[in-house]
Amino acid sequence: MTASEQTRQELLAALAELSRIRPQWRLGQTLANLAMTAGRLDPGGVWDLEDSDALEAAKTLIEQHSESEAEPAEAVSPTDRNC
Repeated sequence: MTASEQTRQELLAALAELSRIRPQWRLGQTLANLAMTAGRLDPGGVWDLEDSDALEAAKTLIEQHSESEAEPAEAVSPTDRNC
């Protein structure tokens, strides 16, 4: 297996993981989020996104999700609420 084939396999696995942890994201949204996370903010960002850059972005998004799941929710006292 070539390096680019390995990267593609890892990227597809990462996309499956993102789909599992972010089921509300449509596939197009997921691809756009990968491009934006990789710093591709221009309209053709998804088109120009290299697999290796997309893989790194996917790993970042997965890590961010893992970190947010690990953080305990802060308790809000009644005086902190805007009631």
